[in-house]
Amino acid sequence: MDHDAIQTPARPRPAPVDLAFRSVTEAAPGPKWRGIFDSGWPGWSAWLGCHAGGPLAGVERAEQAERALRRHMPEMARLWERLVDTAAADERAAQFLTFWTPPRYLVHCAQAALVDDDGPVLIRNYDLDPALNEGCLLDSAWLGRRVMGMVDGMAGLADGMNEAGLAVSLAFGGRPAIGRGFGVPLIVRYLLEVCSDVADAVEALRLLPCHMSYNLTLIDRQGRHATVFLAPDRPPIVTEARYATNHQIGVEWPRHARETRTVERAEALARTLGQPAADRHALRAAFLSDPVHTTRYGDGFGTVYTAVYHPAEGTMQLAWPGLAPLDQSFGAFAEGTRTITFADGEHPREGDARPHGAQPYPHQVEPRTRPAQREEQGQ
Repeated sequence: MDHDAIQTPARPRPAPVDLAFRSVTEAAPGPKWRGIFDSGWPGWSAWLGCHAGGPLAGVERAEQAERALRRHMPEMARLWERLVDTAAADERAAQFLTFWTPPRYLVHCAQAALVDDDGPVLIRNYDLDPALNEGCLLDSAWLGRRVMGMVDGMAGLADGMNEAGLAVSLAFGGRPAIGRGFGVPLIVRYLLEVCSDVADAVEALRLLPCHMSYNLTLIDRQGRHATVFLAPDRPPIVTEARYATNHQIGVEWPRHARETRTVERAEALARTLGQPAADRHALRAAFLSDPVHTTRYGDGFGTVYTAVYHPAEGTMQLAWPGLAPLDQSFGAFAEGTRTITFADGEHPREGDARPHGAQPYPHQVEPRTRPAQREEQGQ
């Protein structure tokens, strides 16, 4: 028989995903945040259910999670109570909102900090399956200080800045270790709620347990910066690195490094930052170009958005290659919805305009996709 006649069937190309990016402003948790919770919780709940037999399942009860929050983040305890009340959360949801020792949670991402003639800037790519992104830019003042950032886990943030001039973003650290600690989206939220600058944030990070390995890149309005490597099995490593992808002091998970091209993306950022004339425009262009920007949406590793934060100016934007950016600021935050369509192997494109409430959050589009995708990425 002709060997050429025996071929592995090509994987069907996944259908394009429409993601509605919502800009929402609400000072304290209220009906708008309740809408975020109601849209997100079914998917997150399904994800938790899929991991019911995991190594940490049944160990952390809601009371233990609450005690951990009150011990390590006392400033957040009353806020957590308000979130629970606003969501009418049951015990399971209340425990989730503490972010204490959740199942393994991977997002890939790349990020870099720079100071040029126009001041400090933090730029990051959020890389994941777009069907798993919450697509919500939330402007809030939960503890009295304005915070603007991309929602992750309904109450946490993947990236953001505060009105004091601190900007923070996260990237997976490329290590499979898992332990007891907080999920990193709440850590990002906590830093922006209580810290004024990089020094404050670094000091806080030295004391906070993180349940997985993550890289946080920070910059403040004075231009001070740091990248902190968090891990559950070793103390935080504070560096002056201006960029991070998905490894820490070296590649410790070779398979993951190959699949995510973490070294190639880091090298591309290093080349850009090493140029004598490197500025925010050149860095932004690098984040919107291969290899830092990726269109592997079918593999669960595509760039969902590029966020650009200007902490001294209090302005930010979400950007996509070839499309007009979405600009926001503390001084002029505009609510609205913008739909972006993602197709495997293609650059994002403008989607159909939809009114608020017409496009379900991605957790509701395919709630059973989240557990399978997360587990696959965690292997």
